[in-house]
Amino acid sequence: MTTFSAFDPPAGPARRVLCVGAAVLDTLFRVHSLPTGQGKVLPYDMLHIAEGMASSAAFAVARLGGHASLWGAVGDDDAGEHIIADLGNSGIDVSGMTRAEGARSAVSTILVDDDGERLIVPFYDRRLHDSVKPVTTEEISDFDAVLVDVRWPELALQTLIAAHDAGKPGILDGDVVGDGVIERLAPAASHIVFSQPAAERLAGATDLVEVVHLLKQRFPHAFISVTAGEHGCLWYDDATGLVRHLSAPRIKAVDTLAAGDIFHGTFALAIAEGMEIEQTMRCSSMAAALKCQMFGGRIGAPSRAQLNEALRKWDAVSSNRSQWQD
Repeated sequence: MTTFSAFDPPAGPARRVLCVGAAVLDTLFRVHSLPTGQGKVLPYDMLHIAEGMASSAAFAVARLGGHASLWGAVGDDDAGEHIIADLGNSGIDVSGMTRAEGARSAVSTILVDDDGERLIVPFYDRRLHDSVKPVTTEEISDFDAVLVDVRWPELALQTLIAAHDAGKPGILDGDVVGDGVIERLAPAASHIVFSQPAAERLAGATDLVEVVHLLKQRFPHAFISVTAGEHGCLWYDDATGLVRHLSAPRIKAVDTLAAGDIFHGTFALAIAEGMEIEQTMRCSSMAAALKCQMFGGRIGAPSRAQLNEALRKWDAVSSNRSQWQD
């Protein structure tokens, strides 16, 4: 078995990661089972929390000891005030957030069942992203890595281009989105971490090893990875030309909400800190697994001490794979 080092921070100041994209006020309800039709559902726990793809990733960076900044948009309403206050109180630099005049902040209602699965009802006001501030190479030079999601494509693209010009890692959270968005963003990214549904949709295939190969052929300039939940994660090894697979930690999932976002935030910080890819994938996988064991969306993101303790106990299996096996 390979021996892995702990996810210890490098010497010097905390690495700076910029996260760009979604900021949402979520109302989480914990229920025994998800509804299958009409009627009333009675939750036995609830939480009101600001999160979203980029926001939760930024929280993961902050929890692990990095310096996290968030660029996103909220409306000029009470929900927007709540989102910014909640994220700011969680250790995220929200000074770059946009307040969109006349727009309503993004909100969602989420049901989480006893198996950790969820039902999400989101609302996004298109006016949130009507205007996009210019992004300069100079301001991106202050960061060690940037991570963008697909919820604000115009700002994400400007940020990725500026990161490329500044010589900084530009990481794309390749989630399911409307046609053409990933195709616009991917050429400017240095690293792309796809969700399984988005990867299969874009590649037009379901065998995940084949999917990774197809995506690498399509975006040969970038590091390519696919996260597959309980089936682990896969990535293209540029040194060998092989697809690598890392099994997921075996857990009892309580709440899978924000697990992918915690993976992405951990990934971005590890890249910013110069960690090798295999160890980066291992740390990111474990951080996501730890999150899944706690109800409450992003609040399940581990500290670095918690992550290191779990990594020491994890007997991971990492191997080259010629085909996907369940």
